[in-house]
Amino acid sequence: MATDVASETAATESTATQPVIETQSLTKVFRDFWGREKVRAVKALDLKVQPGEIFGLLGPNGSGKSTTIKLILGLLFPTSGRALVFGKDATDARKNDRIGYLPEESYLYKFLNAEETLDFYGRLFNMPAAERRRRTNELIDMVKLNWARRRPLREYSKGMTRRIGLAQALINDPDLVLLDEPTTGLDPLGTDDMKEMILELKARGKTVVMCSHLLPDIQDVCDRVAILYNGELKEQGRLSDLLTVKDEIDVRLRALPPEGRKELDALVAKYGSEVVHESQATSTLKDLFMRIVRESEARPGKRAPGASSSSSDSH
Repeated sequence: MATDVASETAATESTATQPVIETQSLTKVFRDFWGREKVRAVKALDLKVQPGEIFGLLGPNGSGKSTTIKLILGLLFPTSGRALVFGKDATDARKNDRIGYLPEESYLYKFLNAEETLDFYGRLFNMPAAERRRRTNELIDMVKLNWARRRPLREYSKGMTRRIGLAQALINDPDLVLLDEPTTGLDPLGTDDMKEMILELKARGKTVVMCSHLLPDIQDVCDRVAILYNGELKEQGRLSDLLTVKDEIDVRLRALPPEGRKELDALVAKYGSEVVHESQATSTLKDLFMRIVRESEARPGKRAPGASSSSSDSH
């Protein structure tokens, strides 16, 4: 009995520390009719997404982000390497019950309303009627569409469609949520609402992977990011580490008069000013992204200078 309990405990601990997503030298080559290599969309990609984090997947158009998501979902088969989800091969369809997916373009039935849409997708997961009703009401309230719950989706704006698309992705209460350009079509208020909902998913213990071209959105919500260029991983790590500017600090002072700015160090003491805040200076995600793209264009096939692999597994 003691041995059985120990085994169960070890299995639980192993599951808790196991990455939700792991790719191992993941490669995808698209070929033409004659079998000749046409595009190498993903090249020997190594990623780890840890439980409960928000992970950003960044890159210019054609960098392999969508292909990577499709490989993770099992919609494409790798040419070589592996993609693991919950410790199982991504091609194992049984994992899909634990995944929610919001594509860049939501493919929804325009003649259905919000209630009917969520009920329909709940049926696909064989959810009982009472559970479907509960989840439908909960999610419509979450995405703030109560006022339009019985309007057909053909009357929805693009922003409203993104909201109901997110609700559809969450109908099965997934452990892993994949979001492709989640703020597309949203106005500033809607964008803030979407980011709050993403952070709420993390607070509930969900793991979120999001692709976005809107770098401020990624910077606002993501714990870690991976930047792809021409199918290659150029940088991966925690944002707090990647955006730190070495050998520079930010200092915020209180009660320093304008005339005291000429010689800052001396005047801090002279005018009796107080150092309210001092921290390591940071860059922005946009600056980091543009630097990596420019350096990748200048030196194709080489990892960006300063890229740190040691932070890739941190959480």
